[in-house]
Amino acid sequence: MKLDVATPVLVDRVARTRAQMEAEGVDVLLLSTGPDLPYLTAYAAMPLERLTMFVLPRDGEATLVVPRLEAPRVVERPEVFSIVPWGETEDPFDLVAHLAKGAWVAAIGDHTWARFLVDLLASMPSTTFRRGASVMSPLRSRKDDAEIDALRAAGAAADRVAAQLQSGAIPLVGRTEAQVSIDISQRLIDEGHQKVNFAIVAAGENAASPHHHASERVIRAGEVVLCDFGGTMNGYCSDITRCVSLGDPPAEVADAYAVLHEAQHAAVRAAVVGTSCEEVDATARRIIAAAGWGEQFLHRTGHGIGMEEHEDPYIVEGNDVVLAPGHAFSIEPGIYVAGRWGMRLEDILVAAEAGPEAMNRADHDLVVVDA
Repeated sequence: MKLDVATPVLVDRVARTRAQMEAEGVDVLLLSTGPDLPYLTAYAAMPLERLTMFVLPRDGEATLVVPRLEAPRVVERPEVFSIVPWGETEDPFDLVAHLAKGAWVAAIGDHTWARFLVDLLASMPSTTFRRGASVMSPLRSRKDDAEIDALRAAGAAADRVAAQLQSGAIPLVGRTEAQVSIDISQRLIDEGHQKVNFAIVAAGENAASPHHHASERVIRAGEVVLCDFGGTMNGYCSDITRCVSLGDPPAEVADAYAVLHEAQHAAVRAAVVGTSCEEVDATARRIIAAAGWGEQFLHRTGHGIGMEEHEDPYIVEGNDVVLAPGHAFSIEPGIYVAGRWGMRLEDILVAAEAGPEAMNRADHDLVVVDA
């Protein structure tokens, strides 16, 4: 896969990566499958048994080692890297070791297959390996302007599907969760996504399982339906959760949703530059706990998002990372009552000096629909 990223953007990213390598004491960065590779090269390797690896020394020329039959898929970027294709009878691991120039410390991409690492260990016996996240996560977690534009576009597309859900344009009653999940998935594609990452549809008691897999259970009038969906659009992810009520909700459900709405809104307001991730999590958690639902809030308040659905920074207790401009993340508190119902409310935000910018603007109320 090739991404539409301008060469000057890649040059800047590589320069910042090398500065991070210097700070971390890393001699060479080795990236294979996963999002780190396209972030620096605009090329995503297919998950094959043949090794593709980007070799980025802290000093020296960057090289993309790629199977010869895959080389035509790579857009050459001579200002960023050179391409070294390898043939079927060559050993790509020895080639990578040669390009690494006897590095003492190598950071290897977190998505690299274990089989590749085992072979690299044999080819680079004097090298100490560490996780590539030590280099890449601080860079990728802070989005540049082009990435924020991509997140805006993906979020707006997901919003349009959420609006269809809330308007009653997506039939619910009498259909299975799986049928509605397929419907939402197709609508994401129709709105411009190239890939659907998930489309959770959970009715009634099933919504008490936060990651419920859409089933053959038929949706009935009078219950709440939780829909959490997102995909990838031009390399960047969307993610939104909205609940709708198929008729007026019971008082307990309406009251709990009011608490959830307040907690989500407060956490969004708290997610300003200079505030720690754990404090944003605590903001939502305090409100839900004070209303007596603390034990029913089962998960962290949010996760980072970008080229992956889940990435740094995580909005969770114990994460003292301070929000900085460009951090992109979800705010999604939930309340779940086993065997009865569950609800969650989620937006994607980007931290900015002027305050958090929401990528999602679909109605935040528990909308009553006749669908």
